[in-house]
Amino acid sequence: MASVTLQSVTKRFGDATVVNELDLQIDDKEFLVLVGPSGCGKSTTLRMLAGLEEITDGTVLIGDRIVNELPPRDRDIAMVFQSYALYPHKSVFGNLAFGLRNRGYPDAEVRQRVLDVAGLLEITDLLERRPRQLSGGQRQRVALGRAIVREPAVFLMDEPLSNLDAQLRVTMRAELIKLHRRLATTVVYVTHDQVEALTMGTRIAVLRGGVLEQIGTADELYNAPTNVFVAGFIGSPAMNFIPGNLQTADGATVFAAGPLLVPLAPTAAAARTPGGAEILLGIRPEHLELHRRTGPDLPPAHAAEIVFVEPMGGEALVGLSAGGTEIVVRVDSRQQFRTGDRVEFSIDPDQIHLFDARTGRAIRQTGRGQQ
Repeated sequence: MASVTLQSVTKRFGDATVVNELDLQIDDKEFLVLVGPSGCGKSTTLRMLAGLEEITDGTVLIGDRIVNELPPRDRDIAMVFQSYALYPHKSVFGNLAFGLRNRGYPDAEVRQRVLDVAGLLEITDLLERRPRQLSGGQRQRVALGRAIVREPAVFLMDEPLSNLDAQLRVTMRAELIKLHRRLATTVVYVTHDQVEALTMGTRIAVLRGGVLEQIGTADELYNAPTNVFVAGFIGSPAMNFIPGNLQTADGATVFAAGPLLVPLAPTAAAARTPGGAEILLGIRPEHLELHRRTGPDLPPAHAAEIVFVEPMGGEALVGLSAGGTEIVVRVDSRQQFRTGDRVEFSIDPDQIHLFDARTGRAIRQTGRGQQ
């Protein structure tokens, strides 16, 4: 197995820079997910690792070997594509065996490796079928098997689950996680689905416009985003952002957005932010509480009107209009709020994130975050 290192890797197509001075250190046996919106450079990065795309500038190492000039077959990698890329005229056995036969492995070893991988992926009973006779999930297992049978140093996966239906995608995510644990190999995985990234990655690298915005664990990206983009991209539904500024009231620091005044936690009050500076308050939907005020013991609340309700089974998303600001709250669906209801909401001060409105950079994350 091997680590993967990208040092100031850049890719340009004419005047367009698709990947810009990307630095990444992917550890041996790590499952690293590259995530970001369409066009952010994640698939191009994977193709440069595979040798399918030339590098404009920078260095790529697999283990201790610089592979910039090596063809794909000499990089000791295996790639799983979104389209599966199976040979339609070959059986499942033939698809799994093709790469080994092409490299001159003895027939006995080819057969044993294919049988071992087929058993691992529970597709032994499919070995004589053609791809057209397989379901989407079965084809995906064959595509994975074709990569696994070669025993490469690094697996590269380019949105391998995007063609599957929602339920099968969830199942295959769990299968891939278990498979990674069993094989104990290095995986670089590309997806545009941030839920997929959060559930699968040992670490997650968030790209935007060919630039690395943040890399870390799911917990770090979710609870301590470094900027507005990461905060809004990671998490579903997205974090709420409320524009306003910091003010001092009765010796305490508060966030002010029109009639909305939010007391900040003591750690937030120590922020070295000039009074009146334009900032964004970020709060995730699950860190707001929605209620109809019935007693004095409830936390400080703000008046709002419900503008939409989206049932989601056991939960519901409730959209609020509060002083011209739109906010989404996640609630228990049994609370039965309705569009047009006048309600109040409170904000957990320990879960507030503050961002510089001009640069988008985090000023500080409270709770588990940093100053």
